[in-house]
Amino acid sequence: MKNIYLPLKVYTILATLQQNGYEGYVVGGCVRDSLLGKKPTDWDVTTSAQPEEIKKIFKKTVDTGIAHGTVTVIIDQEAFEVTTYRIEGEYVDYRRPTEVAFTTNIIEDLKRRDFTMNAIAYHPAIGFVDPFQGREDIQKQIIRCVGNPEERFQEDALRMLRAVRFLAQLGFTIDPKTQEAIWKQSVLIKHISVERIREEMNKILLSPHPKAILTLEKVGLLQYILPEFQACIGIEQNHPYHRYTVAEHTLKTVEAIPATIPYRWTMLLHDIGKVLTKTIDEKGVHHFYGHVEKSYKLAREILTRLKFDHKTAKIILRLIEAHDDPIQGTERGIRRVASRVGEDLFLDLLAVKKADIKGKNPSIIEESLADLDRIEELYKKIKEEEHCMSIKDLAINGQDLKQIGFKQGKEIGEILKKLLVYVIEEPKKNTKEDLIALAKKHRN
Repeated sequence: MKNIYLPLKVYTILATLQQNGYEGYVVGGCVRDSLLGKKPTDWDVTTSAQPEEIKKIFKKTVDTGIAHGTVTVIIDQEAFEVTTYRIEGEYVDYRRPTEVAFTTNIIEDLKRRDFTMNAIAYHPAIGFVDPFQGREDIQKQIIRCVGNPEERFQEDALRMLRAVRFLAQLGFTIDPKTQEAIWKQSVLIKHISVERIREEMNKILLSPHPKAILTLEKVGLLQYILPEFQACIGIEQNHPYHRYTVAEHTLKTVEAIPATIPYRWTMLLHDIGKVLTKTIDEKGVHHFYGHVEKSYKLAREILTRLKFDHKTAKIILRLIEAHDDPIQGTERGIRRVASRVGEDLFLDLLAVKKADIKGKNPSIIEESLADLDRIEELYKKIKEEEHCMSIKDLAINGQDLKQIGFKQGKEIGEILKKLLVYVIEEPKKNTKEDLIALAKKHRN
């Protein structure tokens, strides 16, 4: 590719810099994605102009990272980061440089970047500045560090995890020297905040190749990030329902479910407790009694350790807790499970169960999926008919019970739970008259 299409606003920024006597290039991920035929989500500009000079020549700017040379330029309410060429001082915490110095040399700026595919600059009138053969590596589908890989990872240990993330997103392979350097220095990942690790793990799981989790094990990172999953690798499941190891089954289920954070983390963690519950009967069949409870507990610890937000963690844990619950293919059976799990997550539970089945013995997949499809259709019918499956849908409420003599608080809560169980079994009885009569019986 000889040229990259630039949006008009990006072209305007480069032209404005040039008209004022400064160099300017688009750089990094936007160049890489353009060379891959992908539409960039954002455009980063690098320039020989220093921050104060950038602020003088553009009408509207925001000081987003001025200490590190970054000024956000606003054009027609759209934001673009413009960063001065820079060189970085010594790294002491394996994450950030102690100091940043500005330079007027684009090559010096590109030297500090992580991978060759991200160290390419472009200007429409000049062409590509590619001192480390990044375009060639993109063509060969190779992830390779700029310069000495051990030095790059000592500067910023997160780059090791980013290498695997790019492998997952792009389907590339990691250069042998780069991979060896990750293996040698994998322990440095312990210096990185759990929030940054979580975000990279999210991107791996949401990628087209979530099985890159196994690459994390291969390069020595998984033991520090998710040792609970590493323990599942190689754990056999000699059972009629299973053909794969726990880890293999898990990753097949991750691939089989839509790419959302709650779904993919649910599948990654849903069987993580199996390694703690495995037993073998007299026929040599493997069993994992109680694995759901163990998986739930481990998942809660992992989600807390990675500082997931409460809402997302709660959804994941609810789905893990219910993933092995049997669902009878009757209206009554469906109402029971939907009431227990929550109507808000019932269809999500079916998605989890379908993905779980797709990771099992192929001989049972077709029939099991057909059963779940029938359950889903029946659930939709139940919803259309507005069957009661939660306390809020009962024909009476706490105020009604108070008026007939029940005490506010715990007593009313307990009666409402009993009435819900009754209505789930007999949906036509969800009338105010029937429920008040039943409530009175319970009071007596």
